[in-house]
Amino acid sequence: MKDKQNLEKVFKENKFDTVVHFAGLKAVGESCEKPFLYYENSIIGSLNLFELMLKYSVKNIIFSSSATVYDSTAGKAPFFENNTTGKTTNPYGTTKLVIENILRDLSNHKGLNVVNLRYFNPIGAHKSGFLGENPNNITNNLLPYVMKVAIGELEVLKVFGGDYDTEDGTCKRDYIHVMDLADAHFKAFKFLQNSSKKIYEEINIGTGFATSVLEIIKMTNEVTGGNLPYKITDRRAGDVDIVYCNADKAKKLFDWQAKLSVKEAVEDQYKFVINQNNKNK
Repeated sequence: MKDKQNLEKVFKENKFDTVVHFAGLKAVGESCEKPFLYYENSIIGSLNLFELMLKYSVKNIIFSSSATVYDSTAGKAPFFENNTTGKTTNPYGTTKLVIENILRDLSNHKGLNVVNLRYFNPIGAHKSGFLGENPNNITNNLLPYVMKVAIGELEVLKVFGGDYDTEDGTCKRDYIHVMDLADAHFKAFKFLQNSSKKIYEEINIGTGFATSVLEIIKMTNEVTGGNLPYKITDRRAGDVDIVYCNADKAKKLFDWQAKLSVKEAVEDQYKFVINQNNKNK
């Protein structure tokens, strides 16, 4: 999206009334190491997109936002949409918050209809086992990293921090199956299409409960029948103890709620990774 000239070709050559904005870099740790890369890629790219939307009268947008916009120092989870935002702990979260604020301005002053979906932690794959996430390099996301260890592609899982204020000392997150997340986008799209008034909404997309890293490891062992090797290492910059949401607003506005379990996400991800591994042999 930083290439505004090529991006404009999409608007010139196609007719559409809604943008679903997923584009952007998304690793918390990497964002702390390379903040300017994140600011330029996500914020400048988004500004180009929004300017072209207004130029070509595309008035609806669903934005892939994040739980990282919440001020984790302002209170304990669960996070509601009206919780304090700001005091982000990493540049990735800062980019999401800045883009939300820009979209609020454009909604108020330029008439954009906006749904900011605040993702918690998407995991899993399509149940077919043929569509999912399988990074070529070392991944910054937990479950693909776990799976690389489970199939022997990596020797050991590094667990970043074992002294957090949780039951087992590891971070806890609200992990949501990616198919539930896809369903949330479809329902948010229908919500935008069916509304007769201007919309600006910030909506949590999560399960409403948190799972620790060690619990994910235990589930993986149950699914694979193995014993995943791991070691506790130093904390990762920008991580907080526990994050999960209240997702009642999504249910109220467009009848969405998570239906699939964390265990199902682990099963589906493992099925996908095994299929990919067999395909590459």
